[in-house]
Amino acid sequence: MALRKTVDKVLSNVLIVIMSVMVINVLWQVFTRFVMGTPSSFTDELARYLMIWLGILGAAYVSGRNMHVAIDVLPLRSSTETQKKLKRIVYVCIISFALFAMVIGGMRLVYITYVLGQHSPALQIPLSVVYFAIPLSGALIIYYKISDILNTK
Repeated sequence: MALRKTVDKVLSNVLIVIMSVMVINVLWQVFTRFVMGTPSSFTDELARYLMIWLGILGAAYVSGRNMHVAIDVLPLRSSTETQKKLKRIVYVCIISFALFAMVIGGMRLVYITYVLGQHSPALQIPLSVVYFAIPLSGALIIYYKISDILNTK
């Protein structure tokens, strides 16, 4: 549990920093556009990439806190033992999706964009850095769900 609390704390702090940078970035965009009359060239792209990281890592954080959207009609009508079994089945499905779609598929996307040398137009950062949020988030989701399975009694 100590490791999970540490991961939660680090992830929440990273999300706070990303959101803070995004707010400052958008405020700078508004200032340069309406006060200075010449909008900054990089702010739109930076805001887009920060939003990607915020959304994907935020999904992992929410998954770890078990605050994600769920349809619980069937579990609520079941016995406690059946609820535990259903919960484990759902966790295995989430782990499978995170592994195959996010980690394996995401790493493939990162690798392809890295090999092709794709860079963002304004910031000139490798797009593989932007896309790395997908496998990272998938790995975090897998960690959280394995932890949930091990702690389900």
